[in-house]
Amino acid sequence: MDNEPSASNQQYTFHSIDTSDRAPDRALPKVAFYSVEYPGYVKEQSVPLAIQNLGGQTSLDNAFRRAASKTDAHIEVALRPGNPFAHPIPGDVVPTNNILLKITKKRRKRRDTPPEDGAIGEYTVEAVGVINKTARFRSMVDYQYQPDMEDPISKLRISMEDMDVDALCKYTIPKETGEYMVPASTQAPTQPEVDINLDPQLAAISQPAQAQGSETPLLRSNLRLFPPPLFSRQTIPLAYNFKSNPASIVSTTIDEETGEEKKRLINRMRWKGYGPASVTFNDTYVPEKPPQNVESGRDRMDQRLLVQLQALFLERPVWTRMSLFNQFPPLDAREIHNSKILLPLVCYVFQDGPWRDTLIRFSYDPRKDNGARFYQRLYFRNANHPISRPSVMTRRQERATNADVWPNEQAKEADRKQSHIFDGQTLTKETAAFQLCDITDPMLKELINDPKDLRDVCHERDGWYDPKAFERIKAVLRHKFFSLLEGHVPTDEECQALMAAEEGSTKTKKRTLKAGKHNMAKGALRPEDAAAQRLRATLERNAKTFQSQRQPL
Repeated sequence: MDNEPSASNQQYTFHSIDTSDRAPDRALPKVAFYSVEYPGYVKEQSVPLAIQNLGGQTSLDNAFRRAASKTDAHIEVALRPGNPFAHPIPGDVVPTNNILLKITKKRRKRRDTPPEDGAIGEYTVEAVGVINKTARFRSMVDYQYQPDMEDPISKLRISMEDMDVDALCKYTIPKETGEYMVPASTQAPTQPEVDINLDPQLAAISQPAQAQGSETPLLRSNLRLFPPPLFSRQTIPLAYNFKSNPASIVSTTIDEETGEEKKRLINRMRWKGYGPASVTFNDTYVPEKPPQNVESGRDRMDQRLLVQLQALFLERPVWTRMSLFNQFPPLDAREIHNSKILLPLVCYVFQDGPWRDTLIRFSYDPRKDNGARFYQRLYFRNANHPISRPSVMTRRQERATNADVWPNEQAKEADRKQSHIFDGQTLTKETAAFQLCDITDPMLKELINDPKDLRDVCHERDGWYDPKAFERIKAVLRHKFFSLLEGHVPTDEECQALMAAEEGSTKTKKRTLKAGKHNMAKGALRPEDAAAQRLRATLERNAKTFQSQRQPL
């Protein structure tokens, strides 16, 4: 328990404070003011002009409004009002806690001798109110460019600003003369009057002087350039530290006709595309060697992989990317994919037709060899399978998780090498893109190897096969693939019934290819959509039959 001093033994001493030297307390007025730090000279008679340059009284009221949005709080000052090509100075409205003081000076009468205290007059200071918000213009001004105001484009811009309908109707596009450099002695573009708000040194218009003793006439630009609405969005200065590109070299060329020497900078490190040579189905000839820019990089490539690729293309002239990559270990396949130049050194591609998106050996023309029908490619879209690529972090986590499971890695590697093959029993991927030679299903293989119903001349849509024969192959492959996707292994009886339905249905209409339309090789045609509907109806019917035949346990 604390002991409290008693009144008998406690003594208090009071000292008076001298307040005669302290300023008197004054109540701060509650009147609120707004301040504008105008970037220029403002006199009493030029206040209306300054307000006009700030956008008018309404613009100021919106900017200083208590609940003003970011758009309304935007304020800017135009040092050349009425000139649409002059870019204004952006400003910011910031909160402040300043006090507005009113200073009154009372002058004394002049005397022959100055006063002893040195004072010139009496000053009275009075607090008028508090400044809660201040508009400041401390950002860099955008680049300024003044075009020729007598140019028709300039007059058109002024007419649009003033909404002069008559001038807009009379406007015609001036004829281009091509004279981009004219003598400086001719009439120069009309220059604007110097604004009183600008520094005369900054507003001075420099006139080029002709060198003494030079006979070359002085020229000036006549490009008729007009400034954009905004040159730069940077409002604060940055450390530019300009340095020339070290990879740039000066290239000199001589015009054969005039003999004029021209110099230009060339970037030696610029990216060069290394795509394979491509042709269309209607092109007469096929490439026999890689492009020159690809051939120049042959010595920099891995010769071991290049020899293996050449050997594979000698063994089989047409490959898909997946089937070709499956012939290599994962590291070598990644190296071939990342090099961007190994494949263009050994093959070319078709942009359309039955061998679209396949890699073909140089000098081999599948349109002239009916044996190339086995290399034709079939592709079916799977709308339920979104094309997505896992991120780098996801792939790293999967590799880290499966690093200790070596048997699973071996099983995955075996499945990867068979992903381009379709046997009708197992499903290795969710998209159907197979070459006919990679289909090992017995029923499909019999249809593919059937020498009947072949064309004498290769066709852009069906290749070497007759339309009916090729439709049967596609219908059976579609039925088997989508059945496996739904977890059902199709039987040959189902495919026989499907082909019988195809034969009994209406004949496929003859379609003519339109220019620029080369999607028929992908199988995205109306007859196949109808086959898909019949396929799903058959699967649903079989499922109902299977459920009705099940016996309870």
